[in-house]
Amino acid sequence: MLQVIVNGVALGAAYALLALGFVLILNATSAVNFAQGDLVMAGGLLAVALSTTWPVPGIVLLPLVLLVMALLGLGLSLVAYFPLKSRPPVAVFISTIAVGIMLQNTANALFGAEPRAGPPLLGGGVVEIGPVVLGRQALSIIVVAGLLIAAQYAVFQHTRLGRRLRATAQDREMAEALGIRVNRVIAGTFAFAAAYAGAAGLLLSNIFFVTPSDGSNYILKAYIAVVIGGWGSIGGALLGALLIALFEVVFPSLPLILPFLGGVPGAAWLFSQTMATILLYLALLAVLVARPQGLLGETVQRRA
Repeated sequence: MLQVIVNGVALGAAYALLALGFVLILNATSAVNFAQGDLVMAGGLLAVALSTTWPVPGIVLLPLVLLVMALLGLGLSLVAYFPLKSRPPVAVFISTIAVGIMLQNTANALFGAEPRAGPPLLGGGVVEIGPVVLGRQALSIIVVAGLLIAAQYAVFQHTRLGRRLRATAQDREMAEALGIRVNRVIAGTFAFAAAYAGAAGLLLSNIFFVTPSDGSNYILKAYIAVVIGGWGSIGGALLGALLIALFEVVFPSLPLILPFLGGVPGAAWLFSQTMATILLYLALLAVLVARPQGLLGETVQRRA
């Protein structure tokens, strides 16, 4: 039972990095970056490529993945956002979709369509805590993702850069009037979001593999997490990401956790991955109806 919960939390932690970057760009630009899921895919395949050259644990490759993905995020902002920032929001939506498609096709040309496995963070195997046996990779994902999220919080709350990022997200015009170089801050936000997407790709690539077409699935997960948690809410996005993972991992495993459920008629279908997906979308619809601002969103939807 504990291993299932740990696996769910590990998946949720990786999704949280994806959703975090999604929300940061949303708050800074009021635009949705539909390439964010493809950046996760790019980070995973980058980790695969690096591991073939340097067969070392993923934790050693992580800083390089963060750096390369941050540079890719800067390029994304220069190509898909800044030339169109004065246009209607739909222009940025379309431009980021176009960039995502280019990333997919480039990845397909370079790596092919078959699933690939990235390097484990700290090696495979298990950790035994008394009678409990836990996967080392899942525990490593939780620890690394937790440290990255904590680092983001520390930067945003306790540094000058963080104050500038928060000021830009709250009121761009006022921040610019105070002398903050808003365009640089926004470019930095794209770099930050892409770096965290790449980290999520590295974390996910070992257990769940990675293919060039994975981006569409990941951006959908980020969107659902943001809607459930609260549009523009960082804490809400993290909560939404965790709930998605629990639906995907814990619900299909309920007959293993509670053996009596295996005797329920139609248990194989009732506790299948398909039913977990159906219930996730029903939960999304319930949130939209009962609390459209999201679980942690503001009651009054007003954003700068």
